[in-house]
Amino acid sequence: MTSDPFFQPVAGTTLPRFAGVPTFMRLPLVDPDHPRRGEVQIGLVGLPWDGGTSNRPGARHGPRALRDASTMIRAQHPVTGLRPFEAARCADLGDIGPNPVDLAETLDRFEAAAAGLKAEGIRPLSVGGDHLCTLPMLRGLARDGAIGLVHFDAHTDLFPPYFGGKTLTHGNPFRVAVEEGLIDPKRSIQIGIRGTAYDDADRDFARANGIRIVTIEEFFARGAADVMAEARAVLGERPAYCSYDIDFVDPAFAPGTGTPEIGGPNSFQALEVVRHIAGLNIVAADLVEVSPPFDTGGLTAWLGASVLFELLCGMVEAV
Repeated sequence: MTSDPFFQPVAGTTLPRFAGVPTFMRLPLVDPDHPRRGEVQIGLVGLPWDGGTSNRPGARHGPRALRDASTMIRAQHPVTGLRPFEAARCADLGDIGPNPVDLAETLDRFEAAAAGLKAEGIRPLSVGGDHLCTLPMLRGLARDGAIGLVHFDAHTDLFPPYFGGKTLTHGNPFRVAVEEGLIDPKRSIQIGIRGTAYDDADRDFARANGIRIVTIEEFFARGAADVMAEARAVLGERPAYCSYDIDFVDPAFAPGTGTPEIGGPNSFQALEVVRHIAGLNIVAADLVEVSPPFDTGGLTAWLGASVLFELLCGMVEAV
């Protein structure tokens, strides 16, 4: 537990939430040269890049919108009473600067940053950006062995590269992660999958490698608690990564995303599933694909900020 005032967010009763420079959840901004950098246990990191987007861009603006929306987050969880900023030393570590016109260089930058955070003993909670941002984070974090995966999404992101080439997109990160030995497919579960498809290439890959896919139909038939009990069994006690694509949620509740799919969970279920990761060994997590240009009244950013808080609460129990 930490009562150090430096690592506590600025309260709305001290400074109005619309005032000041926004950081994730109003936490201190700690750059690499900050004298207290070595004390950070969980670092929130922006990945403002959407060069892997295959259709509607805009997620590069996600981290900035989520910082602003997250100023509404308060210090205590409404159900569990957990006060995550007292349970672990958390900070906004700023953005990892991308090269917006060079995909390969950007992936290298993100990978190096993720490896650096691991070396510092900081568990990253990153904010995209499109879903290809997850791949370099896994590359940097899983260099010494594959880790498990719990993945909330409307899409599997297990497709081969598009357009007959080798260029990666946000439709490929987990396929590549399996091929590179970054995630253990038999300790991986994808939840909420739905929508029309080009073919069965992604599901064939999942079956061949042992990745568990929970379609949205199964999710609704069984309920969040039962599905997440299975997820916990799949992941076990060993290290795991949690990746949350905002298009997991029905676009009625989260319209601001590049590839929306109807028929998804509501905003309560969006939070409920994350509450079940508490106690798992989540070494890193991300929230991706919030695209402010397609948002309506900041609705998606606010839901995303709320999911981000739930992810943080799940992570602090593993620190």
